[in-house]
Amino acid sequence: MEMKKRISLELRNRNPAEVAELVVDNCRSSDGEVEGLTDEYTGLEMLSMVNVGLSSLSKLPSLPKLRKLEVSDNTISGGLDSLAEKCPNLTYLNLSGNKIKELSSIKVLVSPPETRDQSGGPADQCDCLVS
Repeated sequence: MEMKKRISLELRNRNPAEVAELVVDNCRSSDGEVEGLTDEYTGLEMLSMVNVGLSSLSKLPSLPKLRKLEVSDNTISGGLDSLAEKCPNLTYLNLSGNKIKELSSIKVLVSPPETRDQSGGPADQCDCLVS
């Protein structure tokens, strides 16, 4: 099943802003990019796109409440620089099973600029899994 169609089915007649968790594992991205996900998903806290054929996260929309991102078993090799800006509350990122060759690709995520968590204190660093 295509990613765009799966996301539409997962909505189940809800407003995208009401969705807190979205799992689209094992569906297919037709062009290696995130498809069907828009910046209307403002309440999204957990997103899982395991084994969907992603080669990039450049089309990932701004997801201000996202805390957990699972993108293991894809072909992502870089282009993660804007992730800290698009997902300022990200605390867990699983990149295992991807094609990350240099740890400098995730440096911006491990040492993000100081941000604020919901309680107003500095956010913790992002736990990144890469293998």
